[in-house]
Amino acid sequence: MDISIGKIVTESEMNIMKDQPNHDNHQTNIENKDTLTNRQGHPVTNNQNVRTVGKRGPATLENYDFIEKISHFDREPVPERVVHARGAGAHGYFETYGTVGDEPVAKYTRAKVFQEKGKQTPVFVRFSTVIHGRHSPETVRDPRGFAVKFYTEDGNWDLVGNNLKIFFIRDAMKFPDMIHAFRPDPVSNVPDSEQFFDFCSNSPESFHMVTFVYSPWGIPANYRMMQGSGVNTYKWVNKDGEAVLVKYHWEPKQGIKNLTVKEANEIQATNFSHATQDLYEAIEKGDYPEWELFVQIMSDDEHPELDFDPLDDTKLWPADHFPWLPVGRMVLNKNPENFFTEVEQAAFGTGVLVDGLDFSDDKMLQGRTFSYSDTQRYRVGSNYLQLPINAAKKRVATNQEGGQMRYQAEHPKGNPHINYEPSILGGLKEAEQIGKEYTPKVEGNLVRESIDRQSNTKQAGETYRNFEEWERDELISNLVGDLSQCDKRIQDKMIALAEEADEEYGRRLREGLATAAKDGSSKNPIGNKDSEKAPQQAVEKGHDADPY
Repeated sequence: MDISIGKIVTESEMNIMKDQPNHDNHQTNIENKDTLTNRQGHPVTNNQNVRTVGKRGPATLENYDFIEKISHFDREPVPERVVHARGAGAHGYFETYGTVGDEPVAKYTRAKVFQEKGKQTPVFVRFSTVIHGRHSPETVRDPRGFAVKFYTEDGNWDLVGNNLKIFFIRDAMKFPDMIHAFRPDPVSNVPDSEQFFDFCSNSPESFHMVTFVYSPWGIPANYRMMQGSGVNTYKWVNKDGEAVLVKYHWEPKQGIKNLTVKEANEIQATNFSHATQDLYEAIEKGDYPEWELFVQIMSDDEHPELDFDPLDDTKLWPADHFPWLPVGRMVLNKNPENFFTEVEQAAFGTGVLVDGLDFSDDKMLQGRTFSYSDTQRYRVGSNYLQLPINAAKKRVATNQEGGQMRYQAEHPKGNPHINYEPSILGGLKEAEQIGKEYTPKVEGNLVRESIDRQSNTKQAGETYRNFEEWERDELISNLVGDLSQCDKRIQDKMIALAEEADEEYGRRLREGLATAAKDGSSKNPIGNKDSEKAPQQAVEKGHDADPY
């Protein structure tokens, strides 16, 4: 094949060159479709040995193939997520009903993703645990992340939540402290349930979440059989600029299954990736998991008739006053082709909303909206939105420049020299806004104060009474097991919160702690009271061996 110097090589010629082995005398290496190359495209002829002076001699510095291979390997992991490091994901679609309950959805929101019955929007979903690392077991007692990226015709929408519908705290100022308290000790790197309860006993708004997490609801059986929730309060805005408060809930069509600590430990003993495997294998065999999306709607005001603030994410909205209204369904029908490029590099943010969706003044939502996108820029890079898993599936045109790992410009048409706005020289222009903007009036003094109507324990009592008997037994057993090894002052505070929530709840916790053995240690993952015995058990059960 004669490819002359200076001749423009067509795409078809390049394909022929790629596909056709060349045995001509000028070729030093034979390359086929399955030939290994380095990142420069050079065929690798020896992937078994580094280059050395003689067979036993020192390696040379100009080992390019080795240097490239090992230096890339050294950088393969991106920084781990601060939270939600352990996860799994899948692709699918969201299909809207075009209605909210029995009413047209357009009455409440102009977001296109919800209009037109039967319209399907591609989605990517990432499930996760929250506290522990990338390779931690999927049987830990921990909330589960439930994050959905909708690739809508108006751009991306991220609905980032958990399996449980509430949270531990209501103010983002406390979030770093909460995570530090729940994580392993910074000196020993061993989990310590006393630190967990030290924080929670001094943060009474967390008691409702503690009640859920220490019950079987704290260990979902897998990702397919758990609920999802947006947790925070958002707003819907219609074409007239009228807004309502809204909460999102995902209900699994597969049913809901949770585990006791004994069942979780039995699973963990044989498989610490069981939930990832379950999701992957279900999709591979065509058993596609499905969730129905419901919303609760409330008028956008303070609702003084309620004994809690509707913007408080530690509270449930009672379904008898604010019914669950179906708006669509989600089906996951495709596994990732590569875990790292899709699941690990997937980046979500609560601030990623489309027209017709808006923020509320929920303090946790306000804090999360900065934090989530900020951590993605640190973790994946300033151009994380150019990665295929994160990129919008529509035209993107910005005046942003540079940044680490940028690989394409985002002003595809017009004058490429104009990377600013406004301009009359062919730059990008603002979109015309059709829907009326929602402009709530806000006034008040600048303060650092908690919200009124905190009602920290009432709903925890209602949740306790709604549990089945076996769930209440498991809750008390788990709490007693961990609290029995805690400082007496922490125990007293937790008992007081339980008594305030429900008389039986408090009595059973007090009686359980009065008779519990105090000779253990709090050095254990939460809800796993016997784990502090593991180091000694390893010594006792270990088999002696001679040195070799």
